[in-house]
Amino acid sequence: MGGGRVRWSDLRLRVLSAVVLAPVVLGCLWLGGAAWLGLLGLGALGLGVEWARLCGVPARRWPGGGIPATLVLAAVVTAFSAGGSVLVLLAGALAFAAAGRRVAAAGTLYLGLALLAMAVLREDAASGFANMLFVMLVVWSSDIGAYLFGRLLGGPRLAPSISPGKTWSGGAGGLVAAILMGGVVAAVVGASGAGLARAALIAAVLGIASQAGDLLESAVKRRAGVKDSGWIIPGHGGLLDRLDGLLAAAPLAALLALQLGRGVFLWQ
Repeated sequence: MGGGRVRWSDLRLRVLSAVVLAPVVLGCLWLGGAAWLGLLGLGALGLGVEWARLCGVPARRWPGGGIPATLVLAAVVTAFSAGGSVLVLLAGALAFAAAGRRVAAAGTLYLGLALLAMAVLREDAASGFANMLFVMLVVWSSDIGAYLFGRLLGGPRLAPSISPGKTWSGGAGGLVAAILMGGVVAAVVGASGAGLARAALIAAVLGIASQAGDLLESAVKRRAGVKDSGWIIPGHGGLLDRLDGLLAAAPLAALLALQLGRGVFLWQ
């Protein structure tokens, strides 16, 4: 019984955090425009501060302070030009690399391009809300499925040298949950037949990317010698701990959306 309490000790905080944060995120997503970009800007600030911490450089001075500053500036420029946002990110990354901070440079590009992808996905007036919601629900389902199956079934470790707590059962559960959610979302908006199959396939790819993003963040934290990237979200840790999967999945979804063209759902 004691082991059971420890195993599920963070579940209540996780649920409460989701209950508080999900309506805010979904509300900003629904409104789009300034509300969504403002949320991404706040995310850029928080993620930048956390990445600076993981790099071992205080965000209060250079070069640590340059990480959130670059990400926030890129988020602001996104409102006017996606290309300009990329240039800001490249300039910041080059400055960090020149200062010998390669992890800071890589993180700036990784986080910045992911946030840009979320902005690009949502800006399509016809399909942006549905596409971004699809990605978020698939990633959230993957996280929940991996958590529940991993805690319930346990078993062999997925990547013990990177994240000892992750199991193959959790990975499989997360993938199944992502596929099911992808099919449900597509069905709700009227997809059938080939559309459902395509939605399931895309959801599987995004689910795998989400879990890869989780492992990448675990590797960065292990390198930095910390358990959590921050403390702002009870039950999860930092923003990076909560958004790691979305940061990896969003760029793939944005590339697919750009290939399909404006006004097209990802599963069409």
